Amino acid sequence: MSKMDDRIPVHLEVTGLIRAVQAEGGFATVLAKGEPDAGTLMIICCENGTKLRAYERMPQLDGTRTWSLSKEQDTDNKSDFSDFMARRQRQDSDLWILELDVANPERFIGN
Repeated sequence: MSKMDDRIPVHLEVTGLIRAVQAEGGFATVLAKGEPDAGTLMIICCENGTKLRAYERMPQLDGTRTWSLSKEQDTDNKSDFSDFMARRQRQDSDLWILELDVANPERFIGN
């Protein structure tokens, strides 16, 4: 069995993250749905709708995949962040985008 086969389906991971954030009094929402089982996942972390940060899992040389910061919102050019998300959706039709709005949201993805 390859490492790819060891992954849990994305829709289950998304559901788990939403429940974990809500249990901590935060808000989580799916901004885009991708392929339910083998799709990729982008996490948008923010606090009270501000300071948006996009994380994506990137493959490592040892076959693991770790969360990496892909984009931070520029407060002087907020549309640049939404343009980035739209571009990523066009590049990957299987992409899920999940927003976590809670104090210290990176803790939910191990960062």
